[in-house]
Amino acid sequence: MAALPVPLLAAGAIAFLVILVPIVFACRRWWRRRSRLRRRVVEAPPCVAPPVPSQNEDLNRPLLENLDDHSSQSNNFPGNVVGESSKVETNRSNTSPRSHEITDSVRVYPAEPCATHGETHVIDVTNDTSEEFHLGSTLKCTTQTSWSTPGQKHKRRGSGEDNRNGNISLKDNTYRSNLDVEVIAGPSRGISCSRQSSSPTILITLGRVPPSDLVLKDSEVSGKHARINWNARTMKWEIVDMGSLNGTFLNSRAVHHPDVGSRHWGQPAELADGDIITLGTSSKLSVQISLQNQQVPAGIGMASDPMFRRSGKKIQMEDVSFCQCPLQGVEQFGLLGIFDGHGGDGAAIAVSKFLPENVANLLSHHETKEKVLSCSDASDVLRYAFSMTEAVIDHEYEGCTATVLLVWFDQNKDCFAQCANLGDSACVMSVNGKMIEMTEDHRVASATERARIARTGQALRAGEVRLNGLNLARMFGDKFLKEQDSRFSSEPYVSQAVHITKACTAFAVIASDGLWDVISTKRAVQLVVEGKERNSGDSASAHKVANRVLSEARNLRTKDNTSVIFVDFDILRTDHCIAK
Repeated sequence: MAALPVPLLAAGAIAFLVILVPIVFACRRWWRRRSRLRRRVVEAPPCVAPPVPSQNEDLNRPLLENLDDHSSQSNNFPGNVVGESSKVETNRSNTSPRSHEITDSVRVYPAEPCATHGETHVIDVTNDTSEEFHLGSTLKCTTQTSWSTPGQKHKRRGSGEDNRNGNISLKDNTYRSNLDVEVIAGPSRGISCSRQSSSPTILITLGRVPPSDLVLKDSEVSGKHARINWNARTMKWEIVDMGSLNGTFLNSRAVHHPDVGSRHWGQPAELADGDIITLGTSSKLSVQISLQNQQVPAGIGMASDPMFRRSGKKIQMEDVSFCQCPLQGVEQFGLLGIFDGHGGDGAAIAVSKFLPENVANLLSHHETKEKVLSCSDASDVLRYAFSMTEAVIDHEYEGCTATVLLVWFDQNKDCFAQCANLGDSACVMSVNGKMIEMTEDHRVASATERARIARTGQALRAGEVRLNGLNLARMFGDKFLKEQDSRFSSEPYVSQAVHITKACTAFAVIASDGLWDVISTKRAVQLVVEGKERNSGDSASAHKVANRVLSEARNLRTKDNTSVIFVDFDILRTDHCIAK
């Protein structure tokens, strides 16, 4: 094949260049334009948007500023909001067969004030350019945002562990703090010591040798190891390491001087109910702190313990104990009670305040009071007080049990006791050795409660032991559940009044379900009898008996808050505050 002439090849090359050069210039222009747009996207500040007033303020604000009226506002953000607008909570963990928590369902609460920690808000932002490109920008809120506060009825109260007795401040001088320290591990296990904030001697010294108040026969414990005292300024119990050789630990945290063995004292550390003190490595002491009305007669003892899970973590305390003897404005009457909260302690605290007030207000009417005294029956007063209390509390997602014992004396100094309850906290009395059950079990599984539910026309299925996830059918509060299911009730069971003559020997035990989960009422009565014999003649015997019963629940490893009130009617009769 003959080669192409040179002029023809030259002409073809020139034609190719003529076509290629415009294409290269066009591509170069397009590439530069694309590169400029890329740099604009990368280098632009994170809040690229059309110019509007207060742009930065709008972007730092939460996307939903008002949860109550957000439905009426137009959505100006076409993108998605990734984050929580509600808080999901469940009740107490499943720690015992009688714990009344929700396990089959969860409750949704409107969001409380919170911070957005790194949530990603994806917003489509329009770039104001002639090319009309739409650029996507991801904004991360690094500052805290303030969400609107929901209505009061949706708020959850704090745990309030510092106050478990009717929301009354320790600064009220009619109240005192009781401290019980018991050795629960080590060579001296079982010994204990008690103090009251109002006692002349409120110091407890811990050491290996006398004159320590609590002598621990442990080689790792120093002769004078630590001491516990009442701080009248802060109204708290405190522990101080006294320069021990092997250190003092509070809930596994060192409270001794950093230079161990230097014999320098440590800084005071505040104690709380349920704390564990460790001296050295083997001796462990439990701390029990309770608040008690100084006007409470000597025959009444109170004790409580939040208890611990198997993991060793302390359970949130939701029990509230109450004692007012005499009732305000009604000298012949006294009221004691335990309120076991679920979903928090808010309902229990509220009921412990309102219920005694309602009982006192009803009995302050002369005709009502005289009718109770003449008929020896306060059932109408108790029922109406429960109804008034349920009406005044407004807890949608919290509830509580209630077991109260109303005590009064007539003109002959004969004593009467009558109990009312909701839920599974219980009261048992012993009169001349005869045991009397004063309460009714309102768990869904109980025969009496299943029969009541059947009478509503909505009988439970066989094997069904929960209503909407709750194993209680009667309680205070839980208004949301009651709106959903009419089988829930706040109608109390009221016992018959028990007449205790001057010739009788009688006592009562009120306790939350943490006790009844692990011991029977018969065993509780037996423990009281043994405790009364051991502490006969002791002015603090009632308090020690209550702690003895509580210790039994602790030793049996109950996994629920436990509160105990012990009433010794033999001693109560001698107190002039109520038995007039």
